[in-house]
Amino acid sequence: MSTRQKRYRPLKKCYNSFGFVLENIHNFGERTGIMQNLLSELTELLSKDERLVSEGSLLKNKVIELALAVDSGLIKLLLKNKSIKKHFFTDVDDVLVFDKIAFQKFVSNKEFLPDSYTAFKNKIGLVNENGDYLSESREVVLAWPYKDCVLEGGQTKEDQKRDEIFWNETLAPDEIDRLLSPKVLTNFKKYDEKGEHVLTGKEHIDFTKENLIIKGNNLLALHSLYKNFAGKVKLIYIDPPYNTGSDSFQYNDRFNHSSWLSFMKNRIQIANILLKSDGVIFVHADNNEQAYIKVMLDEIFGRDNFIETITVVNNPRGRDYGGIANMHEFIHVYSKTREYEMYPLFDADKEFPYTDNVGGFEIRELRNRNTKFNADNRRNLFYPFWLNTKKKDKNGFYEISIEEKHGWGKVVPSKSMGIQTVWRWGRDKSKENINVNICGKDNQNGGYQIIEKYREKTRLARSVWWDKEVNSERGTVHLRALFGDKVFNYPKPEELLNRIIEISTVEGDIVLDFCAGSGTTATVAHKMRRQYVSIEQMDFIESVTVKRLLKVVNGEQGGVSEKLHWKKGGSFIYSELLQLNDAFISGTKKTKTSKEILSMWKEIQDKGFVSYKVDPKQFNVNIAEFEKLSLEDQKRLLIETLDKNQLYVNYSEIDDKDYDVSETDKNLNRKFYGDA
Repeated sequence: MSTRQKRYRPLKKCYNSFGFVLENIHNFGERTGIMQNLLSELTELLSKDERLVSEGSLLKNKVIELALAVDSGLIKLLLKNKSIKKHFFTDVDDVLVFDKIAFQKFVSNKEFLPDSYTAFKNKIGLVNENGDYLSESREVVLAWPYKDCVLEGGQTKEDQKRDEIFWNETLAPDEIDRLLSPKVLTNFKKYDEKGEHVLTGKEHIDFTKENLIIKGNNLLALHSLYKNFAGKVKLIYIDPPYNTGSDSFQYNDRFNHSSWLSFMKNRIQIANILLKSDGVIFVHADNNEQAYIKVMLDEIFGRDNFIETITVVNNPRGRDYGGIANMHEFIHVYSKTREYEMYPLFDADKEFPYTDNVGGFEIRELRNRNTKFNADNRRNLFYPFWLNTKKKDKNGFYEISIEEKHGWGKVVPSKSMGIQTVWRWGRDKSKENINVNICGKDNQNGGYQIIEKYREKTRLARSVWWDKEVNSERGTVHLRALFGDKVFNYPKPEELLNRIIEISTVEGDIVLDFCAGSGTTATVAHKMRRQYVSIEQMDFIESVTVKRLLKVVNGEQGGVSEKLHWKKGGSFIYSELLQLNDAFISGTKKTKTSKEILSMWKEIQDKGFVSYKVDPKQFNVNIAEFEKLSLEDQKRLLIETLDKNQLYVNYSEIDDKDYDVSETDKNLNRKFYGDA
């Protein structure tokens, strides 16, 4: 065993291949022999069921599926074998009861139907000894190396034919000892109107006041934010992978769903701690998982803190997945406590040059206002309000009047998200709050018709967003215009994030997005003068996300820039989690030949941290079998050999000479964590 393996090897019980604790070594040989016989007999028996065989091979997942459903055909088949009957059925008052959980664990065993990939894993000791199903354990789904091929390949079922390699790994809690500790950050750069500046560590910086872009695993980055940002974030918006089958959660059958939920739960739990007491979270999802993640959000935030589910009609034409064209996605909105406040939406498409004591409005010169009053045709009758531009009150507000002979008229507000609305206030309250004087002014005396009137307390966001601003194509068109090419598929439109940030924050609030993607959340937050923290693991964070934000700093005019009167300015700081084993994961993903893989394995043994479950000597002894595996399996297996507790350098070990952290990075990290 290498020195690097010994250094952080946790204490664990010893299990044999079948999950039995080796408390009685004398019975081990006998037990193993029994299990081997059962495996052989079960394989032969199950092969007789045509439902369980495909191209001459048994379908392990189908066996488990039928067992959990207590399929009558499978039960009858199992009862034909005395040994299997004895081990998986119990006689209760002359009634045989099938122990489907014990059967499930037995079939899940690494010795049952091993393929060449599994067989090699068995030889080097890389196994999950517990045999627990994902839904039955408190696992942490850690690795998400291809997170954004959800976007790269598309977020619809049309993209399920893509053949990608994914290496998500599920870790049990007792395997995690150093994983979630704060990490060392490196490669600090600040971006402003003058361009990119490499930080030296001598600058006076308060990282809690800066806009931050962090590259690295989002679960670990979130835990690294805990010390400085716990209880300070006002808004979290995430657009996670949709688990369509084309993204990074390609587990078989039942494992897919539980792994996705486990992945989301671990991140949202720490994100919840970062929220202020009046903070809110917006979680974007489609029909693949939206119902399930809502139940999970109920559990984390409490059902009493559910605010609303927003239906976003992002594709008016719809996509036909089975007879009904799907047009929409969902955003689940939760608060941390009941202290939250949702702010009204402003009609930012219009400028209101005049104001009174409740807001702004637009006026237009009166023309052809000779319509006579007709009590039977009120809906088609014009009821003019007048603005006296020659008279202001002591606060500088114009006098607003209505012609007495027309009685009380209505001022219809502008559309809110495509829906025509009416004032909530009646005549008396309107007169009280709008400061209306009935004084008979007309156009000859300087009167003007009020065309659009905005009143804050009536402009609430609706639960259905179907106007053209939220069309998903807008984001793609905008990015193509920015970069001259299609650099990112299905980015969210800036107008969507503008609406979310507007109703949930005010200037200076902190906005967090730990699934940053192309950087839409950070872009809009910057233009709206909110502070933001964005996290992304993929390499395009530098070629797309950072470059996009730099364009914003320099005044790009796409998206919501014109609407928000954005000019230019501001800054942000970029940094990365300092890699250890994650560097080997990245390198392995980029290999193209078996020769490169073998070279990578040699480097891992020399400089990396190999999992305590792996015996490198056995790996090397059986290297010929490893070379027979497909390139994809070689990559996947090599990544599995790495200790995931050692993906990045822990901040607590920043002075360890083995990691060679520069003095500049040491100074900047101490400032980041508030220790300088």
